[in-house]
Amino acid sequence: MSMAATLGLMRSVLVYGGPWRQPRLRRFYRQFVQPGDTVFDIGAHVGDRSWAFAALGARVIACEPQPGPRRYLSWRLGRRPEVVVLAEAVGEAAGEASLAVSDRHPTLATLSREWTRRIGQDNASFEAVEWGRSVTVPVTTLDDLIAQYGVPSFCKIDVEGHEAAILQGLSQPLPALSFEFVAGGEDIALACMTRLGELGEYRYNLVQGERRRLAFEPWQGPEAMAGWIRQNARTAGSGDIYARRITEGDPG
Repeated sequence: MSMAATLGLMRSVLVYGGPWRQPRLRRFYRQFVQPGDTVFDIGAHVGDRSWAFAALGARVIACEPQPGPRRYLSWRLGRRPEVVVLAEAVGEAAGEASLAVSDRHPTLATLSREWTRRIGQDNASFEAVEWGRSVTVPVTTLDDLIAQYGVPSFCKIDVEGHEAAILQGLSQPLPALSFEFVAGGEDIALACMTRLGELGEYRYNLVQGERRRLAFEPWQGPEAMAGWIRQNARTAGSGDIYARRITEGDPG
C-alpha cells in the first residue's frame, strides 16, 4: 500500500472502527436484524456495520473489493464463523470491472465512472476527491449471493453511486434494505426506489447523515419519499434510505 492509502485506511479505522460506535449502531439495527438472520453488507469498508450485525446474532456476508479495507475487515472479523468476507464487488451482472479508488478517502470507491465524473461538480464536498487509481475486481450479483447464502433479512448497500445498478442484479423482493443517498445523486436514489417498486411494495424511511434514528413515523409511501428526496436531499447532504417490504396483512 502507498503512504496515502495507508494514512487513508488509518483515518477510516479511527473514524469508523472504534468500539464506542457499536452501542448506538446495535440499538438502531436491532429493529431490522434478529438472531439467526442472514445480512448482506455490500460495501462493508472497515466493517463497523458488519460488526454490529454479527453482535446482534446474524450471519453476515460482507462484500468489500478494496484490498486495504478488506484486509483490515478480514483481520477484524474474518475469524468469526458467522462472518464471511468476500472480495467481490456487487453489480448488475457477474464478471470483472474497474473499481475507481481514492487512496486518501478509502470510504469512497465506486464502479460508476459516471459518478466519479459528475459528483465533484454536483456536490462541493467531493471537489477535492482525487480518483487516483483503479483496481480490476471480480463482480457478483445479489441474485448470485442469494443463490449461495439465502435471502437476507436485511441488506445494507453503500457503494458510492452504484446502488441502482446493484438492484438491477436482483430479481426478487427483499424484506428490508438500505441504500445511501448523497446530494447531487438524487437520481440514483430515485432509480433505486423505482427498481424496488418493480419487485414489490415497499414503505420508506431515512436517516440523515450519521444519525441513528429514523426520520419518519409512520413510514412513508414511495411518492412521499420520492418527494422528500427531490426537495430535501440537497440540504440534507447525505444519509441512507431504508425500505421495508409490505406483505399481505401488514398495515404498512
